[in-house]
Amino acid sequence: MIEITLADLTHVKGIQDVCSAGYRATYPDLRSEDYIERVIKEFYNVERIEKEVTEHSREWGGYFVAVENGQVIGAAGGGMVHETLGELYVLYLDPDRRGEGIGTLLLNAVTAQQKEWGATEQRVAVAKDNQKAIPFYEARGFRFMAEKRSYSSSEQDGYVSLHYSRRI
Repeated sequence: MIEITLADLTHVKGIQDVCSAGYRATYPDLRSEDYIERVIKEFYNVERIEKEVTEHSREWGGYFVAVENGQVIGAAGGGMVHETLGELYVLYLDPDRRGEGIGTLLLNAVTAQQKEWGATEQRVAVAKDNQKAIPFYEARGFRFMAEKRSYSSSEQDGYVSLHYSRRI
């Protein structure tokens, strides 16, 4: 049985593993290997994750994890950008577990938290051409808003993200 819970320090290694594996599985055809490893090193290192599972605020609501048989198989997190606007910052699964509804469970947990904080709208940024994520978000009511340079992308990289929004 899959349990969705707010992460704690016991989940740090599992978050690191699932986010790193999910990131590597998502971007090999969309980003350079150097870029992929740079982002993983910045966001999915143990020290950062430890901080992110212990320090929560409206701006970062912490990681929600999907746990099965004591193992983290998915992780997601977000926060409030404005008074009524929430944003999903991260959602990754064990690459072998896609299509089982785990992503939806995690998105629902982040969405419920943001609604408790007064969110009426939610947004997410997705790499252009990311056909693992775009259909997922569109099927859940997200609509395309704008195209912008990706976070952590240099002018030289030229990577683009698509920004989506939905009412919640």
